Amino acid sequence: MTAHLPLLQISKNMRKLATIQTISAIEPITNADSIELARILGWAVVVKRGEYRVGDKIIYCEIDSLLPERSEFEFLRSNCFKPAQIDATGRIAVPAGFRIRTIKLRGQYSQGICFPVSLVPNGDHLPLGTEVTAELGIVKWEPPIPAGMVGKIKGPFPSFVPKTDETRVQLLADALERHKGKELIVTEKLDGSSFTAFHYQSQFGICSRNQWIDEMDGTSKYVAIAESFHLREKLAEMSKQLGFDLAVQGEMIGPGIQGNKYRLEFVTLRIFNVVNLTTGMLLDFDQMQEVIKSLGLVAVPFLEKVTLNHSIDELIKLAEGKSVLNSSTLREGIVLRPISETFEPDTGGRLSFKAINPAFLVKYDE
Repeated sequence: MTAHLPLLQISKNMRKLATIQTISAIEPITNADSIELARILGWAVVVKRGEYRVGDKIIYCEIDSLLPERSEFEFLRSNCFKPAQIDATGRIAVPAGFRIRTIKLRGQYSQGICFPVSLVPNGDHLPLGTEVTAELGIVKWEPPIPAGMVGKIKGPFPSFVPKTDETRVQLLADALERHKGKELIVTEKLDGSSFTAFHYQSQFGICSRNQWIDEMDGTSKYVAIAESFHLREKLAEMSKQLGFDLAVQGEMIGPGIQGNKYRLEFVTLRIFNVVNLTTGMLLDFDQMQEVIKSLGLVAVPFLEKVTLNHSIDELIKLAEGKSVLNSSTLREGIVLRPISETFEPDTGGRLSFKAINPAFLVKYDE
């Protein structure tokens, strides 16, 4: 039976890019005299040797943080600078700045960066976990969407549909302990472009990760994929059969999308969520699979079922490997969720999270 998780709980989880944290451990790196490994939450970060001690309070910035052009961050310019991204209307979609990404130093993956708490006013006295993203002018770095792929924009992403971002496992040490022993479904996380189509109050709509697309724009790849699967008609009919409005969410993959890592011959769609928009609940795994099949769609690749008894490092190790779609391609990672929707406050309302393959991030500069 589907868990009663209000839509606001499902969708409220906004990624905190910069927070006040502490160094939980310092570990040596083999054959490295000038650097060492700092543990922050579930993240591993390479730092200068002797720069921090266990218990030090710091500002931690996650990977995909885009730091503004400020003097404190200028040392990152040679390796991290990203120019501004301009959208189809000529506006700045993503500002210029310094993007924090996964790197590998002396055989050790490093994810994120630390700064002194003095960078923000009263930093020494801020409670652990306090978000300082806005105070530092940090935004999330998003890979540019190829020109012409989206087409005309109808408006911002609708509030009645949950966004598709999953929480990273590095933030969920407490949740892993709470749900120890629970059986989880493991699916492959695909590297494509986020796609949502919905039937809501007799209206059909299509969305990218952040925008509502004009469904009448014949130049948009999003519109083309929706039309190829007849989603307007199928979602309306399925809504009638089920007795509630619904949305399907997945990844568009293929030529012209993220370098077509899977070497596909044409653009297609793989689904990972089906949402009951009337109640604001995601469908349980088995019902979701049935609806996907009935719509003539295909789900993201199922990998296995596991009993949760893993450390964060073990789950990241589980994320390694090759893609089901192409054995010569590293998989981006995995997504884990229970068979029945389960409440988990640390993810913003539901137990569902991702573990990303660090080798993929380094290889593809993700």
